[in-house]
Amino acid sequence: MSLISSDADGIERMRAAAREAQQHPARSLPGYFYRSAVVYEEELSRIIYRSWLCAGHLSQIPNVGDFFQYEVDEDAFIVTRAEDGSVHALVNSCRHRGARVCEEAAGNRSSFVCPYHGWTYALDGSLRGARHMDRQAAFCASDAGLRHLRVIVRHGLIFVNADPQAADFSAVLDQIDSALAPYELAHAKIAHRELYRVEANWKLALENYLECYHCATSHRSYALSHSIKDISTRIAPLRAALWERAARLTGVDGVTSTSDFCYDQETAFGSSVWNNRYALFEGYQTASRDGRAVAPLMGQFRGYDGGAGDFQIGPLAFMLNYPDHCVLYRFTPRGLRSTDMEVLWFVRADAEEGRDYDRAALTWLWDTTTREDEYIISRNSAGVNSRFYEPGPLQPDFEYIEIRFIRWYLGILAGNTANSSS
Repeated sequence: MSLISSDADGIERMRAAAREAQQHPARSLPGYFYRSAVVYEEELSRIIYRSWLCAGHLSQIPNVGDFFQYEVDEDAFIVTRAEDGSVHALVNSCRHRGARVCEEAAGNRSSFVCPYHGWTYALDGSLRGARHMDRQAAFCASDAGLRHLRVIVRHGLIFVNADPQAADFSAVLDQIDSALAPYELAHAKIAHRELYRVEANWKLALENYLECYHCATSHRSYALSHSIKDISTRIAPLRAALWERAARLTGVDGVTSTSDFCYDQETAFGSSVWNNRYALFEGYQTASRDGRAVAPLMGQFRGYDGGAGDFQIGPLAFMLNYPDHCVLYRFTPRGLRSTDMEVLWFVRADAEEGRDYDRAALTWLWDTTTREDEYIISRNSAGVNSRFYEPGPLQPDFEYIEIRFIRWYLGILAGNTANSSS
């Protein structure tokens, strides 16, 4: 398996390939888009770093001085709680000669000190000290702080964007607020985090999540409980029954509200949101081995309706929310052929492990499902990287969101959409 040769690749080839692929809107992407280093660098510049990315949760930085690192590709960002309680996302690169000023994945500090020449930065990224730089006539300390990403905190979730001109994501999130707010994620905590590194291009991992065509064959445990493994016409009665009882049993009026503003229907670039509620099969209250509750009810929920809330929060992050716990799923490119799939399980902030929930029972289904995904995505990667791979037709019912993602993606790389940058 080989990379696309750099001397045979370039921006014009990428644009031409994207325009050619646009002529086949219901087919999978050509292998070129998974193998080209030029394409990958353009994706980082045009898509990833112009999008709203879910970096973490406030429960990771409850106190002044708390921080954690969020890594994308070869970049690292320090998410901090400053002295005034504000949240910042700082580029982990000294403004002198670029050395990383923080090595720990998480912790608590009063400042960040570059190990190379000792430049010192406050928790908000401002420069505190730079030895003898007063001898440099043009030096201005106020201009030499760590670079910032834009930060928005909503429902306890921390979103970042490297584009200073990005649209306000808070206004976009309003569109899913009636369904997401009742879980009260700001008053939740992370019960467990698991990182699954898959040696595959980020699009293969994301595309796998966007469709459930594979669920019946690849995820037997998931398919026992979640109805979307079946075609919509077959499960329509289940959904109708769920929507009739949901508000009454959960005590949440907006629990069945829906919205669809993802990918080719985004209201602002890099701000995809979506939400829907779908039915679990009879006998399942939640996502567990036996269908029974695994944690105390979340937020405003007062009972179980046999349903799950399906959310998209930015182009690369998703949530599956049950009355008793929530699961955040995010995809992070780490290289041309490497992707982090990270899963976070949320419970109420006052829930105690061993008393209110068992971690193994809480995480069983989505840990099992994600490990199965690791295998099928790696097989997908091996196949599309073959020089003999040819794109195939996509299934219009199960893979319709993937079709929309591909339409959005190709429009950006081809440079013929309002949201693309030259």
